[in-house]
Amino acid sequence: MTAFVESITGSRAFGFVARLVLTSMFWLSGIAKLADFNGGVAEMAHFGLEPPALFNIATAVVQLVGSALIIANRWTWLGAGMLAVFTALTIPLAHNFWTMEEPMRTVEFYIVMEHITVIGALMVVAWKTAR
Repeated sequence: MTAFVESITGSRAFGFVARLVLTSMFWLSGIAKLADFNGGVAEMAHFGLEPPALFNIATAVVQLVGSALIIANRWTWLGAGMLAVFTALTIPLAHNFWTMEEPMRTVEFYIVMEHITVIGALMVVAWKTAR
């Protein structure tokens, strides 16, 4: 059984699909910020980021370039780092559960925990590709 599992998880196709799944939320968000530019700008303004158009572009670039580096498996550590830092920065900006009342406090707390899990997965990607 071990050889079978290793043959699957050790394949290039498995690595590609794993990187694609990991980065899918960043791809979708980055593309959405460009496809609905005004919506992305409104989102940045909602969180007090000025100038919102520049933050929308920067966010999309970080998400798409970071994801592309991971998918291409080139400078993967940089792509993972870009996305991890971006994800960490969203916590105090957009998911500051400690300032909220229930029930939103608990909802946002779980979103933060998911963000921390994604950061951990990005750390594993950087670690594994550096070996």
